[in-house]
Parts: sequence; C-alpha cells; structure tokens
Amino acid sequence: MAIIISMLSLVASAQSNKNKKIVGEEIAYTSNGITLKGYVAYDANQKGKRPAIVIVPEWWGNNDYAKMRARMLAELGYIALAADYYGDGKIADNPQQAQEYATPFYKDPNLGMARMEAAVNKLKEYTATNPTKMAAIGYCFGGSMVLNAAKMGVGFKGVVSFHGGLATVPAVKGVVKGKILVCHGAADQFVPATDVANFKNNLDTTGVVYTFISYKDATHAFTNPAATENGKKFKLPIAYNKAADKKSWADMIAFFKTIF
Repeated sequence: MAIIISMLSLVASAQSNKNKKIVGEEIAYTSNGITLKGYVAYDANQKGKRPAIVIVPEWWGNNDYAKMRARMLAELGYIALAADYYGDGKIADNPQQAQEYATPFYKDPNLGMARMEAAVNKLKEYTATNPTKMAAIGYCFGGSMVLNAAKMGVGFKGVVSFHGGLATVPAVKGVVKGKILVCHGAADQFVPATDVANFKNNLDTTGVVYTFISYKDATHAFTNPAATENGKKFKLPIAYNKAADKKSWADMIAFFKTIF
C-alpha cells in the first residue's frame, strides 16, 4: 500500500509540474529617477492572486542567481521580483566593486528603503499579486536590506535573511509589522558573535517576533553554488553548503506557510 501511495504521489507531482508555465520577465522600473532592471517570475497557468515576494540579491547585484531564486519561488506558487538595487542592472565583477556599489546602502538606510518600496510598488502592478500578502527575502547584502526594511516599517508579513549581515538599523518597539526569519551560517566569518548577540537582544527587547536558525559548518554565502569558486578566486572565506542550502530553503517554505 505504501508503495502505491508513493507512486500516486509521484504521478500527481509530475502532473502538477506539467500544468505549470513559469514565466520570467526582464522588467524596468524607477526609484528617485534611477532606472532599475528587475526580473519577475510567476506561473502563468496559476489562477487568481497569490502572495508576492521581493528578492534582494547578494552584493554582486541582480545576477542569474537571484533570478533563479525568483523562478524557484514561482514554482512554489508565488510571484517574485528579483530587485535591482544598484540601478541600470549593474553587476559587480569583483569584491572591491561590489563593496563600492553596496556601501551607500549601508551608510544610508533610507536609500535601501526607497529601492524596496519601488520593488513593492512594481509587484503591486501585477494582477497576480495579492497586495495584502507580501514578503521579502535577501542574500548576504540583501539579507541586511530586508532586515532593515522590516525594522523600518515596510508592511511585509515577514522577511527572510539568508547569511545576511546583522549590524542593521535597530528595531523600535511597535514599528516592525511582520515576522523575521534569519538563516545564519554558524561558521560565517563576516558576522561576528557580537553582531549576533546585539541583533537578538535588540529584537528581544522590542518584542519583535523572530526565528534565528544557525546551520552547522555553513559559511557566508552558503546558499550559492558559485560561492566555493568565488571564495577560491577572490580568497574569501565563503563556500557552498548543500545541506544548509536545502534546509534553509525548507525553513523558508515553512515560515511562509505560517505568515500567509
């Protein structure tokens, strides 16, 4: 009986995937006069409105990795926008250039807030978007940006940071509207223990609902298959961790089920 049930489940899953039509679109939108080049993915065969997710990329910019995650979210039944924070679709070729692009957003949280609001507004233009069910996820630099957005009061149901920096703007009691999930690499050398402690203390004292998960042996950028090669190329302490990648994605899916 168990074998029959398993076979039926596989058949149903295959049929479900066959009925999907994942569409990925390169789009343009603006923020403060700057042209931003994003990427929206959704299932064109899916009926009705659905939760919408903003994706903020790593400090490299809105590259193929972020767009892949958008398609993965579309497969799960969401509409997702991989956001361009730097403008004109700029992609960094090396850590120095990435740091140059990212630094203004660390120095001025309001700049990141403007980019996030522009992405949210663009997503709301799609008839498939349920504007009452929105969230954001971010990777590394993007993790910091989605945490800042939540702490600054963007009306998300929740945000998820994957190996993001935690030295973000402080939360103020009553400002954060949604829940927070932090997927953190236990071996992340870019995020010191003091940042982790200060981050947790700030959320605890302000009553923010959050979940903090550390993944064993996972370094910074642990979800990106290109991290190992980049780590070797640029002599950075980063590497892909397949187990942590899969587990953190599953943790995100479970988190979304609770907030939506």
